[in-house]
Amino acid sequence: MLLILFEWLEKYYSAFGVFRYLTLRAMLGVMTALLVALWVGPGMIRLLQAFKAGQPIRSDGPQSHLSKAGTPTMGGALILVAIAVAMLLWGDLGNRYVWIALLTTFGFGLIGFADDYLKLSKRNSRGLASRYKYFWQSLIALVVAVVLFSIAKTPQETGLILPLFKDVLIPLGFGYILLTYFVIVGSSNAVNLTDGLDGLAIMPTVLVAGGLAVFAYVTGNAKFALYLGIPYVPGVGELAVFCSAIVGAGLGFLWFNSYPAQVFMGDVGALALGAALGVVAVMVRQEIVLFIMGGIFVLETVSVILQVASFKLTGKRIFRMAPIHHHFELKGWPEPKVIVRFWIITVILVLIGLATLKVR
Repeated sequence: MLLILFEWLEKYYSAFGVFRYLTLRAMLGVMTALLVALWVGPGMIRLLQAFKAGQPIRSDGPQSHLSKAGTPTMGGALILVAIAVAMLLWGDLGNRYVWIALLTTFGFGLIGFADDYLKLSKRNSRGLASRYKYFWQSLIALVVAVVLFSIAKTPQETGLILPLFKDVLIPLGFGYILLTYFVIVGSSNAVNLTDGLDGLAIMPTVLVAGGLAVFAYVTGNAKFALYLGIPYVPGVGELAVFCSAIVGAGLGFLWFNSYPAQVFMGDVGALALGAALGVVAVMVRQEIVLFIMGGIFVLETVSVILQVASFKLTGKRIFRMAPIHHHFELKGWPEPKVIVRFWIITVILVLIGLATLKVR
């Protein structure tokens, strides 16, 4: 919105041309989303408390979590509001990749909202039936995949890029649609599984979004893309502003979500943010790098899969409780220690992901 205004003002005063730079708008996006989250947060928490939007706590979970019963949930709406405001102000609203990212994020956010609402109205932790949740997730992801496949103009936009290998492109054809579907749905549910401790999911999301912002910037720049040996996708650089908005909104939310949390993200935030990371990774052609940088999300998901498979096949559990962050809690790790150590691991993994830009 402001970009249009500044482009008009540039005709009369050239200094306004500085707002064309992605780097400046990305920084402004971070600050705007952060300030909006900090400004809206207290009022939204009071509103959730007034509506008695307290998080139902699993009776079979760690006993230390029982004291969290009643803490407001659906705080992810705060993140979505901050992202929306930042993008309306600093994003290029004529960019198709921006709209695909926003619509995917808010589409999954609506699914999460329905899930959270049912949990609160029925006063249990089950929420929306899994078959309905996965149906709507699958529908949105498949629509997005088909749209991206149909608007692709070069083989680089639909091929699989392998980190560490220069100029290696694996043609996927219609397999691109399947890959996109799994990345978006898988990332969404992986972040949702990770959202079990105060601040555990949001900080890795912020770090991965920051890493993807770098990939978006260089992928959308022809010179950088050629130099680094990655595919050049015109227009995708604008996603750097979107990722920056996630960073700012996430940090603002963490102000209220840090241990002990004043508000929980809920599915409205976790499903939306996971889908956002997934769709950005697809558009910048870095699905494997997302797998690396989001290693904590992958670990949480794999721990659940292994736990369920082991119990069904052998009747025995591999972990004391899944997802794996509960396993470490039951081993005696204090909650803040689990959280911070998972953050440290994510920092390392994001740096490894960024290193693949040069190690080719």
